[in-house]
Amino acid sequence: MSLTRRQVTASAVAALPLAFAATGTARAGGHRPRTLHIAGDSTAAQKYADAAPETGWGMALPFFLRKGLGVANHAVNGRSSKSFVDEGRLDAVLDAVRPGDLLLVQFAHNDEKKEDPTRYTEPWTTYQDHLRLYVDGARARGARPVLATPVERRRFDAAGDARPSHGEYPAAMRALARQEGVALLDVQALSLALWQRLGVEGTKAYFNWTATEQDNTHFNPPGAIEVARLVARELPRTRVLARRDVRRLDEEIPQSWIDWPASATA
Repeated sequence: MSLTRRQVTASAVAALPLAFAATGTARAGGHRPRTLHIAGDSTAAQKYADAAPETGWGMALPFFLRKGLGVANHAVNGRSSKSFVDEGRLDAVLDAVRPGDLLLVQFAHNDEKKEDPTRYTEPWTTYQDHLRLYVDGARARGARPVLATPVERRRFDAAGDARPSHGEYPAAMRALARQEGVALLDVQALSLALWQRLGVEGTKAYFNWTATEQDNTHFNPPGAIEVARLVARELPRTRVLARRDVRRLDEEIPQSWIDWPASATA
């Protein structure tokens, strides 16, 4: 069921303290700190206690950013670039965006679902059309849009080689980034290379494999931390952020830093 804009806006605002608490960005007066907003799906989203140990990479991104640079994680399970817009969630995000902020956009996992017309987009037409709404909306508010290709699933062939799973969507996003002059974080290529290095067995330690579940799409804390590290490394490389804006890129991040709140707010 679609939510009204009022309901979505309220839930987005309610979720913001969680994102900012992780970064320690509150200030008494003075200049408002910049915020990195994430619009995306379940691979990036905040998870809650009933889903642990499943972890979205957006939960770990603040560990790699300097204090004073906040993260507002608006990513939601099951959403595509289309359904996120149709439910009013993009409007809610843009209402929270301020000049100088960043809007990082990662979709495709659910855009690929042809059986669901509420989410499906075609890579070279409606997917790009919807991504432009994020790009144009951010720019209209003085914020900088950043496109991130979808993180790869855990998929290997019989020879043990990591295989791509997102079809034409990453290529369509890369092309759009070039056309629109938008910074691109190629998380799909980077994560595929990481899974290749880790191998069939090694990757199991990064995905949400438990005694009752073998999930090759979503991450556990180590996986979320490593994908967030990939994202953080790309931010200065693509000149989205300065090198001083990131930290701990080569440090081990304790899994205990991951926190699953008691209940969902959206």
